[in-house]
Amino acid sequence: MKANFCYNIAMNERENTGMINFNEIKGFISDMDGVIYHGNKILPGVVEFIDWLKREKKEYLFLTNNSGCTRRELHQKLKRMGLDVPEEHFYTSALATAEFLKAQAPGCSVYAIGEAGLLNALYDAGITMNDVNPDYVVVGEGKAYSLDTLTKAVNLVMNGAKLIGANSDVSGPIENGIAPACRALVAPIEMATGKQAYFCGKPNPLMMRTGLRILNCHSAEAVMIGDRMDTDVISGMECGMSTVLVLSGISTLDTLNHYAYRPTAVLEGVGSIVAEAEAQRAK
Repeated sequence: MKANFCYNIAMNERENTGMINFNEIKGFISDMDGVIYHGNKILPGVVEFIDWLKREKKEYLFLTNNSGCTRRELHQKLKRMGLDVPEEHFYTSALATAEFLKAQAPGCSVYAIGEAGLLNALYDAGITMNDVNPDYVVVGEGKAYSLDTLTKAVNLVMNGAKLIGANSDVSGPIENGIAPACRALVAPIEMATGKQAYFCGKPNPLMMRTGLRILNCHSAEAVMIGDRMDTDVISGMECGMSTVLVLSGISTLDTLNHYAYRPTAVLEGVGSIVAEAEAQRAK
């Protein structure tokens, strides 16, 4: 009942918006943090949602702005939680960043602050590490971030390196609250240098278009699911997709009042998608 109540709020605020028929949707792109899990805790309804995707033979992709993990690590993380999702169903802001740099400057060098997901993606794209005179300074989430790495990055940017952020998330949900994310880590470098970073993750449409290409879906056949208005919902909306805001992560119903745009639907969590689909099929 609570999920339907949330769904109807969105519908009442946009009277001309038709209900999403989840049975007719071909492809599902879903955020992970705050949608599938918090930290190492699986969220309610996720098992049912993934089982439904597989049972109905839906195309699906878990698309995350977190740049720290590789596809294999994400697969293993969900495996530890009891979910078997093959590696090809993941796409990260680290992969989007590496793809962007490979297209912009093949064979370039970077000074990177981040974890294995970012570093491996850069290496796989033929990009080398350079802490003397790199073409780019690339920042992602990670425990390697410190005053020393921050000072190094500032001076490299001052000497001409271009500044890249893996994503523009300011914070992300964890089990006991929130943690600062990439945008918050890049901000001191921008402030100290006066240079603005370019962010490769959501809501950058390059990442969303890549996701649709992986799924072999047209935007009209797909839905974007996320817990953030400023990355998930806007990125799906601007790519022509239907959007679902779930209230299992950062956003609450009050969050809607801070934005001039609206998601197509608001649900308590991804498990509500299964319930809605079954109710639609029963009609």
